[in-house]
Amino acid sequence: MAYTHSPDSDAPRSFIPMKIAIMTVSDTRTLADDKSGQTLVDRLQAAGHSLADRAIVKDDVEAIQAQAKAWIADEGVDVIISTGGTGFTGRDVTPEAMTPLFDKQMDGFSWLFHKISFETIGTSTIQSRATAGLAGTTFIFCIPGSSGACKDAWDGILVHQLDYRHQPCNFVEIMPRLDEHLKRAKLRS
Repeated sequence: MAYTHSPDSDAPRSFIPMKIAIMTVSDTRTLADDKSGQTLVDRLQAAGHSLADRAIVKDDVEAIQAQAKAWIADEGVDVIISTGGTGFTGRDVTPEAMTPLFDKQMDGFSWLFHKISFETIGTSTIQSRATAGLAGTTFIFCIPGSSGACKDAWDGILVHQLDYRHQPCNFVEIMPRLDEHLKRAKLRS
């Protein structure tokens, strides 16, 4: 990834496309009828990012973790966005699958998602367990399975934080330093 801007410089920044994988968590969806996953694909491509991969995964902790772990290990994936499985029913297990993979939890994502979602669906936002975190050097965002929730998360948060030009700060500019804690741990062992 080529960075063309020094954090201390006032010069304009160039856009840096991220490689984003989309995971739809569902027992019933197929690529043909996956509106939420397609909403995310359309938005990330319109923003200039590339679709690294796309998968439909059953509502199953092991299946979700297996796909996420494969993408986390893949240098061709910078970001994972999952849609679905964040509610309270017995089959909603995305947070249970993903949070054990996080090296660092991103508490602000859930708070901000709920704030934005409240403006759209009111108190029904409380039925979502949207979450996010960092696994190694891969950002993971887990959002509800409705296309409206995907629009809220992308348009209100991700389009900005995944854009190197966004000021005063964004996730892209810190990517070169994400593995500092991993390198330190390796030196200690």
